[in-house]
Amino acid sequence: MADFLIRKLENFSRLSTEDRHALDQASRQRMRQIRPRDDIVREGDLPPGVNLILDGWACRYKTLEDGRRQIIAYLLPGDLCDHGVPILREMDHSIGSLTAVTLAEIPPETVRQLTADHARLAQALTWESLVAAAIQREWTVNIGQRTAFERLGHLFCELYLRLQAVGLTRGTTCEVPLTQAEIADTIGLSVVHVNRTLQELRSIGLIALRGRELTLPRLEALQRAVQFNPNYLHLDHEGRHLDANET
Repeated sequence: MADFLIRKLENFSRLSTEDRHALDQASRQRMRQIRPRDDIVREGDLPPGVNLILDGWACRYKTLEDGRRQIIAYLLPGDLCDHGVPILREMDHSIGSLTAVTLAEIPPETVRQLTADHARLAQALTWESLVAAAIQREWTVNIGQRTAFERLGHLFCELYLRLQAVGLTRGTTCEVPLTQAEIADTIGLSVVHVNRTLQELRSIGLIALRGRELTLPRLEALQRAVQFNPNYLHLDHEGRHLDANET
């Protein structure tokens, strides 16, 4: 059940059979099915156990008193919803599903046991948290400094590479089940501006978007056009010195 998380963590370090088995067992303790566009946890709630996205897309978001929403992170298959959050007294943001979602609820004590018994896994989970923080910083730069063209192209590059890292791309194509309104809530633009920018990216052959399928036929050209540097995703096997010694 933890296949996507294992694939993700192995971008940092190759895990042992025991590490993989422990993660798989932890992910099978309790599973939940969430309908599309339902809340998984709301701001102000008591933090739950650690949620692991097994299938589907979710997002973190904040809502202002007048109803305006800012999406502050996308949670894809293999993503943990903050494995340190149970130490807080209440949630300071909400997490909602964007599609139908299957998730595993992992009790905090199970996470503590995993990291105590599996040093390599503990290092890999720390890496996962640091990458999530790095993505958050990049999103801040996206909204604060980049043009609409750069914001949207940068988001598409990131999503494609994150999905590729867990084996969820087909050639230059991946599934991006987002509405234009959700994209607008992510990159700080109006829906009209998002639509106009999508048309611009299409017209110069940098993207093709048909329904839920996004194709990036010229990924390197898109990366150059929007000044995308993938270094913040840290997908270069930085923890190779921790690799399991297995044949």
